[in-house]
Amino acid sequence: MDKLYFSIGEVARMLDVNPSLLRFWETEFPQIKPYKNKKGSRFYTAEDIELLKRIYHLTRDCGYTLEGVREQLRTNTKLDEKMQLVKTLTETKEFLRALKDML
Repeated sequence: MDKLYFSIGEVARMLDVNPSLLRFWETEFPQIKPYKNKKGSRFYTAEDIELLKRIYHLTRDCGYTLEGVREQLRTNTKLDEKMQLVKTLTETKEFLRALKDML
């Protein structure tokens, strides 16, 4: 990620969710604090995006409820390690697919 700030539309596309879900998560998780300009447009930092990815992973992939996600974010039990592992595996999978397509 080269940019400092990402619009809500860009972040929604990154996570393949609707912008309304990002706004909802913003109300449910006080840790998410996007910058808002005078017009009220939201802009997310890379840290915000990592937190949103973590929330997405816990709700969609692991099946946690919002309360469960809040608890996981509070305790943060090996979550960073798991998220890094998932990221590494995803990148490896994409690399292997690209390699297969080149062959």
